[in-house]
Amino acid sequence: MTAPTTADLLLSRLRSHGVEYVFGIVGREAEAILFDEVDGIEFVLTRHEFTAGVMADVLARITNRPQACFATLGPGATNLSTGVATAALDRGAVIALAAQSESYDRFHNHTHQCVDTVGMMRPLTKFAEELARPEDVVDLIDSAVSAATVEPPGPSFLSIPVDLLGARVGHQTSPPVDHTSGLGIVDPHWPQQVAVVADLLAAAEQPVLVVGSAAIRAGAVDTLRSFARRTGTPVITTYTAKGVLPTDDPLCYGAMSGYMDGILEFPALDTLFGPVDLIIALGYDYVEDLRPSMWQRGRDKRLVRVSATVNPVPRVLRPDMDVVVDPATFLASLDRATAGMPAKIPHDITPLRARVAELLSDQTDYADGMRMHQVIDAMNSVLPRNGTFVSDIGYFRHYGVLFANSARPYGFLTSAGCSSFGYGLPAALAAQLARPGEPVVLLAGDGGFHSNSAELETAARLKLPVVTVVVNNNSNGLIELYQHKGHGRTHRPATGFTKVDFVQLAQANGVEAVRATDRKSLGGALSKGLELRRPFLIEVPISYEFATGDFSALAI
Repeated sequence: MTAPTTADLLLSRLRSHGVEYVFGIVGREAEAILFDEVDGIEFVLTRHEFTAGVMADVLARITNRPQACFATLGPGATNLSTGVATAALDRGAVIALAAQSESYDRFHNHTHQCVDTVGMMRPLTKFAEELARPEDVVDLIDSAVSAATVEPPGPSFLSIPVDLLGARVGHQTSPPVDHTSGLGIVDPHWPQQVAVVADLLAAAEQPVLVVGSAAIRAGAVDTLRSFARRTGTPVITTYTAKGVLPTDDPLCYGAMSGYMDGILEFPALDTLFGPVDLIIALGYDYVEDLRPSMWQRGRDKRLVRVSATVNPVPRVLRPDMDVVVDPATFLASLDRATAGMPAKIPHDITPLRARVAELLSDQTDYADGMRMHQVIDAMNSVLPRNGTFVSDIGYFRHYGVLFANSARPYGFLTSAGCSSFGYGLPAALAAQLARPGEPVVLLAGDGGFHSNSAELETAARLKLPVVTVVVNNNSNGLIELYQHKGHGRTHRPATGFTKVDFVQLAQANGVEAVRATDRKSLGGALSKGLELRRPFLIEVPISYEFATGDFSALAI
């Protein structure tokens, strides 16, 4: 019997850890690895390595299992680094792999295409090593997965010299895979802390739950929903925890954005947090951009932080109580401890909801392009409750945070931590892979979308029926916002593009596309796109009203 190669052991060990996909681009190491050596792992060829990292990140997040990405040596690995950074800040359990020059010819910055990829990736990852002996590959994969899946999850990186990747490895007996990692740290005093939090909740007049994505990873969603409804405690979320309570639930007080007061032209943050006297931050993660300054309004508040990790930013986040245990375990115990507590009467946010409804019902036909709230309302009208709404990065993203409907965990996806430009299309493709029978819609701006629009061909090749809405103002709109905020005007050379015909671009890549200029045509195009069940793109001319805006309300 022929001895396995390093490539064989690498893929089989990844599969043992639940990895189903490897996204990426292969180089000359193809002589050593075909990526069909092991059943159950599918290689997905992308147009750019950044896409590979994002797809692995999003698939890992939705499946709650590690996924992998791969790049060739040199520029392939450097291209991959932004995808790895995205997984780091967006908390994706990604196993990033890259080929390296032969072990006998590895002279960083001197050998052709040889850079120090481990040194480059180490600050971005939780584990970064280079394979030195073929027989160590199983142990390195185990270490990489263990590091990637412990809270907070994040990427691990392995550099693999090309000669070692194809080397034969003598007989090995691999230890069984340990699937118990991922729980993080547990403070032995947490049961006593639950009793204190139960007393705080009973005494509070206006408590709220501020929920982050770690609550989803911990499996706390079902308990969270029943607890909120039984106790009458409103739920406010970060961008990517949107959906832990359905948007139309009376106790869903929405996802937070620092731009919301300006977008709504309404004191939303004061309305949401002013009356609050107790915040239970469940699975809260500072990187998800719901900042303490957003809730420090109105009356004095007690803050309880619940997380499987110790507080990493004590200078800016100073809880009255820090409970270090996974959010699901904590909430189940708090639910039992408060079983006899009367339900609270949530503070009234009717004026805020009225303002949101007013914007979403806007029927005005604007001559210079649709407004973002109109686009979101049209998308909401066609997306069913089991759908996934994905947003790329730009000013429009904050409209999605405020207005997009979501009824499930990770029903709204965006790069909350890294805010990686061009994230949207690869994230939507990964969401469609994870949820093959369910609709996925993507909202993208012309700037970010065209930075990664080559992946339209990937969508067409894989026949992934993502419906993409490209809102086009021929500009980097968020940067225009900052220019107006700081200078009262726009410097067009720093923000403006010439016009791109995204309909023709999509068609050139094998994706059917149309242009919609008003609510009626957009609604019809969205319905058609979802019915087709193949990749579909809609270009929508839009306009932001920066020139006359009052930016004093922006909490940015």
